[in-house]
Amino acid sequence: MDQRLRHVDRNRDRELREEMYRKVAKGEVTIGEAVKLMRKSSRLTQPEFAKHRGISVAALRAIERDIGNPTVDTLNKVVQIFGLQVGFVPRPRPPGPG
Repeated sequence: MDQRLRHVDRNRDRELREEMYRKVAKGEVTIGEAVKLMRKSSRLTQPEFAKHRGISVAALRAIERDIGNPTVDTLNKVVQIFGLQVGFVPRPRPPGPG
């Protein structure tokens, strides 16, 4: 069954998107976790999301499990619909002496 046809809780969808953006901005989430949050906020199964984003289900599953080695092009296909792109970001510095 197409999961989008189930009861729609717009507040839950919004909260999932906000959580994903917050965690991404703070570097608190792996790529796989962020992609999984994106997919869940879209209310799509892995096969539906993969088809929608033009990637294979196997590639999506590997990304969500943080295994494999997706290309930047593949990651951009996944995240572009959320207004994101893959790029270089500074790594947070661990707290310690100055």
